[in-house]
Amino acid sequence: MSNRLQHERSPYLLQHANNPVDWYPWGDAAFARARDENKPIFLSIGYSTCHWCHVMEHESFEDESIAAQLNHDFISIKVDREERPDIDRVYMTFVQATTGAGGWPMTVFLTPDLHPFFGGTYFPPTSRWGRPGFSEVLTHLATAWQDDAAKVRTAAAGLLTQLRETVASAALPNVVPVAPVAAVTEGVSHFTKAYDRRNGGFGGAPKFPRPSELQFLLDAWALTHVHEARQMTVDTLRAMALGGIHDHLGGGFHRYSVDAEWRVPHFEKMLYDQSQLVLANLAASQASGDPFYASVAEDTLDYVRHDLTASDGAFFSAEDADSLVPGGDTKSEGAFYVFSTAEINRLFEADAPIVRRRLGLEDAGNAPSDPHDEFRGLNIPYVAQSVEEIAARTGRSNEDVLRVLADMRGRLYEARSLRPRPHLDDKVLTAWNGLMIGAFARTARVLVNSPRRDEWRESAERAARSLKRTVWNDAGRTLQRRFRDGEAAVDAFCEDYACLAFGLIELFQATGDSEWLDWALTLTEVQTNKFWDETDGGWFSTTGEDSSVLLRLKEDYDGAEPAAASVTVRNLMVLAHLTGGHSFMDRAKRSLERYGTELGRVARVMPYMVSNLAAWHARASQIVIVGAPGEDRLALERVVAGRYLPFAVQLTLTPGAGQDALAGRLPWLGAMRPVDGHATAYLCSNFACQRPVTTAAELERLLDDLAAPARVIL
Repeated sequence: MSNRLQHERSPYLLQHANNPVDWYPWGDAAFARARDENKPIFLSIGYSTCHWCHVMEHESFEDESIAAQLNHDFISIKVDREERPDIDRVYMTFVQATTGAGGWPMTVFLTPDLHPFFGGTYFPPTSRWGRPGFSEVLTHLATAWQDDAAKVRTAAAGLLTQLRETVASAALPNVVPVAPVAAVTEGVSHFTKAYDRRNGGFGGAPKFPRPSELQFLLDAWALTHVHEARQMTVDTLRAMALGGIHDHLGGGFHRYSVDAEWRVPHFEKMLYDQSQLVLANLAASQASGDPFYASVAEDTLDYVRHDLTASDGAFFSAEDADSLVPGGDTKSEGAFYVFSTAEINRLFEADAPIVRRRLGLEDAGNAPSDPHDEFRGLNIPYVAQSVEEIAARTGRSNEDVLRVLADMRGRLYEARSLRPRPHLDDKVLTAWNGLMIGAFARTARVLVNSPRRDEWRESAERAARSLKRTVWNDAGRTLQRRFRDGEAAVDAFCEDYACLAFGLIELFQATGDSEWLDWALTLTEVQTNKFWDETDGGWFSTTGEDSSVLLRLKEDYDGAEPAAASVTVRNLMVLAHLTGGHSFMDRAKRSLERYGTELGRVARVMPYMVSNLAAWHARASQIVIVGAPGEDRLALERVVAGRYLPFAVQLTLTPGAGQDALAGRLPWLGAMRPVDGHATAYLCSNFACQRPVTTAAELERLLDDLAAPARVIL
């Protein structure tokens, strides 16, 4: 029997449409009923590929007796945190403040006025693992409300007041200077202290791929040439690429590793991880000169193109961790991805020892960090031994080992493809699509020697055109956050404007097409009008127009996704360098001033913002290559693509009507023409241009001067 969620578009809400719980979506109907019946609200927040959300649904929300408790004593509301991050942030702030931790599923109880009074994350149906049972929690809270609802309301109002005071106290209205260059190196030192020198990454288990950290470290290296910043980054990315967190058959990365060695992942795959890890690996390839990282980026893009791309070019959100066990009717985490050695022996026969050694496969299973004993006798592929090690231990030649490994991936991928696939969350989220557009576009700009360059650029363009058709209203200059099943919905948040503008700025640099620059400028203007705090500086996450969202927050934390403020500040600096618009740089400066001169101390919390600080102190530069497509233009592009130049705006233009039209918007491009019929590179920095050059060697010399490290005074 379906409940009200059957009419929703969110895959997460639809997963709960057949629960016996009398679910409501977030909205006035639920709030009105709570007020009319004087019942507290049970708010459950999660997302469709969340493993423990599935567990709690199966254990509690599908249980008739627990559903009866909820239906009798509470008004139950389901929220998809990916569609409504504004609601999620408010109640996550409450849960973290009152419990010291947070996560999903998030479980919060509210008064009919939406004031929270009790919260947590996952609750088992009955008490276990030191956690109170959900049924017991419901009984206790229902009794407390029935005995003295006024007392609960008063306590909830007091908690909300404290939260509002805490949020207000986080503002920094006193204008202070932008932090000095030394804050960048101080930020590096905090990562150095937390660095896991054995396994890569920072801290212990669990380990999350937080690409904003890696971008900061590479930007810090580009500015100061502190060698350790680069080394920590490339070693971490290599450890991840060789570990089980990387899908060695289908490409892409899982959400996080439950162990310190990157071996045992939580198996869901998120679009935002793929996009940011593509960017991080591209940067590592440029910074190190090692093509290994570029190959990881390409492999990840192949996964997105194959498994997360809609027919119109937009990108889907995620794939689940759980899937049906082959031949069974129950779901298990990682069932799609793991192998037994018996399967390998059947598939490869005499060559099985090579495959087993390469992927670290063991008869008893290879997941020693298995907190819920889910992988006993099963194996998570990772790169365990080199070709030389395998040859030495199997008595086979290097050539023989390479022959088997060349065939291994395709055969395992084909065998795996016969299994039930994990659930696909096929909603299109604007912010995540913006990040992925940027990843495809930058890959086309960086991997200039690849015959697939046009494919990547076209993927970025198709996705951008899809978003322009589906979530953007040009006449009203409004953006929607989500598109699914023919419906665009939910007014976009600050992160949607910021991340889409980021992707379009990257696409403009990859194509030279003014359409993308124009749209990025419009989005940034609308974003400023809606979310910029003219009084104290900084960027609100929401417009403040929805009265059901109790707190208007400024999100500064660069977590699994970068904060909207961080993305925006980088956008503003790039747009300033492109257009010469002083207002862009003024807002970037005011945003950085909010954090004071000690910004380096919080680099672990806001790495992307400290990366922006590095960009602020770097020599602003523009690199423009003008010429007809051909080998001499490609030779110049190779020089630029072979270096990590995060603080330079880069454009390649073909002379003609397109360049002329663009020069109408960016007049400084008008005089940049090929010299004597040759493709020509122009390098400008600090408001002055070097003489144009037409050879790779000359361009190398100019870029050597540009890459001089900043002088750091400690």
